[in-house]
Amino acid sequence: MNIQRNEEDAKAIVKQLGEDIKEFEGKTILITGGFGFLGQMFIPVAKILNHTNFTSPCKIILMDNFITSSELIKNELDYDFVEFIEHDVIQRIPIKQKIDFIIHAAGIASPTYYRKYPLETLDVAIQGTRNMLDIAKENNSKLLFFSSSEIYGDPYNDDVPTSEDYRGNVSCLGPRACYDESKRLGETITRIYFEQFGVHSVIVRPFNVFGPGMNKNDYRVLPNFARQIITGNNVKVYGTGNQTRTYCYITDAVTGFIKALLNGKPGEAYNIGNDSPEISVIELTKHISNVIQQEVKVELSEYPSSYPPDEPQRRCPDLTKSRRDLDFNPTVNLEDGLQKFFEWARIAYS
Repeated sequence: MNIQRNEEDAKAIVKQLGEDIKEFEGKTILITGGFGFLGQMFIPVAKILNHTNFTSPCKIILMDNFITSSELIKNELDYDFVEFIEHDVIQRIPIKQKIDFIIHAAGIASPTYYRKYPLETLDVAIQGTRNMLDIAKENNSKLLFFSSSEIYGDPYNDDVPTSEDYRGNVSCLGPRACYDESKRLGETITRIYFEQFGVHSVIVRPFNVFGPGMNKNDYRVLPNFARQIITGNNVKVYGTGNQTRTYCYITDAVTGFIKALLNGKPGEAYNIGNDSPEISVIELTKHISNVIQQEVKVELSEYPSSYPPDEPQRRCPDLTKSRRDLDFNPTVNLEDGLQKFFEWARIAYS
């Protein structure tokens, strides 16, 4: 990850959040999936807050079992405000100290890995979520559940950009079902805990977030492309390459996540991502070529057996609700985000 490298991005997040961030002062935050791409970004944010903004520091408890994340980050955690617990959220764990906030980011989000670990993927989003909700219930904590834009499945063209009230076009027996359906059920459990027990639980649905900290063996599109480019290979594009996405840089995404945790309506779901530009995977390679100022050679490829086919043909969020309720507005354009990512990847992936 290189936490030091991410401090520039963390400063941008703190600046965007403004006065809202003071709610974390002196509080304890439990982060599951703490060494994953999204979870780890909260560490440099907390470091800046504790050193420059807070009189009473906040404390971070990181929980991870390293099924897909790297243990190397442990070497960078020499901070007195960070505590690490190696634990699988599928198993209940007694937390003796008071927890004020829970960021439940644990999950197996890479298609390659959830195809390899389908049962674990189901369990972390279902039983793991319920375990965290029980802790929130006992502590009167605010909880943020990381769902996914995958819960929408493969939306029809009339439903793109996709709003939170779209019910989804998802196959319960498809090759991606273990992830899609587990996140859908995780949302249901989160809503029930709000309705039945009054747990202040908010759901976020991230849309193709990228940035420094992505594992080079993650097998999602941008780490895949970066690794192939850096090693001098052709970029393999699965399928036709006409499938479209929008891409959200990590600083915008984490700003949106924190805004949802602090200001989102409990029991509600929020799209967090970028709503423009919606581009094809082939077009993405052209943007990358312009940014890194070198030719990117594309090779169309069949889906490998390790990567589930049946991917959505279009994915683009409607951000109307997030703008209205959270004042969420992504600010980093695609080219600037790609520039930052590739500057980092050339060092991290070499």
